[in-house]
Amino acid sequence: MTIKKHVGMLFGAAMIAVPLLLASAQQATVQGECAAPAGRSGARGRGATAPARKRVLAWADSRNGKAQHEYVSYALAQLQRIGHDSKTYDVIIRTDSDIISFNPKMTDGKTPASGGPSLCNIDAIVFAGHRNVMLDAQQKKDLIAAIHDKGVGFVSLFIGMLPNDDFPEMANILGVKAASVDVHDPFPVSPIVNETPDSPFTKHLPKVWDLANGSGYQPDFYSRSDIHVLLRKDLSKLSPVAEYTRTDGDYPMAWTKMYGKGRVFVSSIGNSAALWDNFDLLKMYDEAIKWSLGMTQYDVKPHPLPAGVRGPSGPH
Repeated sequence: MTIKKHVGMLFGAAMIAVPLLLASAQQATVQGECAAPAGRSGARGRGATAPARKRVLAWADSRNGKAQHEYVSYALAQLQRIGHDSKTYDVIIRTDSDIISFNPKMTDGKTPASGGPSLCNIDAIVFAGHRNVMLDAQQKKDLIAAIHDKGVGFVSLFIGMLPNDDFPEMANILGVKAASVDVHDPFPVSPIVNETPDSPFTKHLPKVWDLANGSGYQPDFYSRSDIHVLLRKDLSKLSPVAEYTRTDGDYPMAWTKMYGKGRVFVSSIGNSAALWDNFDLLKMYDEAIKWSLGMTQYDVKPHPLPAGVRGPSGPH
C-alpha cells in the first residue's frame, strides 16, 4: 500500500470518527451533569427508585406575565388527573423555574436541592410559562441540552408561545413566534380544520371542528417546512382585519416538530377556562404528552399549506 493511499484511509476514518466522538462527548456531558453528587442518591429524593410511570414536569412560571391566566392552574390539574387516573404518567406541577437545571439549587443559590424534579429525572415538560420566564445562562444551556440531546419531550400550552424576549431560542424549540402585531386572536370565532386526521392527537376530531371559545394566539415567523401542522383556522368566510398581515390565509392552531432528539407539540388552543372541561381538547393534550414521552409513534411530516386555502375574504 502506498503512503498516499494509507494517509487517505486514515483521513477518511478520522472524518467518520470525529462526528461520533463529538456525539459521544455531548451525551457524556449530559450524563455527567446528571450524575448524583458524592454521598447522595440524587435524582428523586429519599429512597429514590425508578418510578413505574413516566415523569412529566408541568412548568408554569407566570411571574412576568402581563395578564394572569388563573385557569392555567386548572388546566394543569386536569392533565395531572388524566395521567394519574390512566396510570400512564405522573405530572409534577411547579410554578418556579429553579428546577430547570441539571443541578438545581436551594434558594441560597449554592446548596444543591434535596431531591425533587430536575432536568435529570423527568421525561417530558408541559410548558405553561408566561412571556419572559427568567433563566440564567446555564439554565438555558441545560434546557436546550435536555430537549435536544437527552430527548426530553416538550408540550407547550397556548400561553407558552407568548413572546419571550429573554430567551430567543425558545422560538426555535416551539417552531414559531407570536405575531408581532398582536399576539391575540383577531378571529375569535372560526372553524378549525383538521389537516392530519390520521394523527393520534387529532383522529378523534371531526374534519372541521367548531370549537366554542376556540380562539388561539396568532403564530407567525414560522415555516411549514419545519413544523407539521395538525390543525388550522379556516379564515375564508371572515372579514379582513388589520392585525392579520399574512397573505396566504394560514393560521396553524396545533403542530409538532423535532428539536434534536426531543419531540415537541404546541397548540395555541386553550385560552378559556371552559375549554379545560372539553373532552376533545383534553384528549388532544393527553395524546400529545404520551407522544412526547415516546409512548406512541407518529412521524413528524411537514407538509405545505393545502391548495385552495383563502385568507379573510368575507363581508367587508
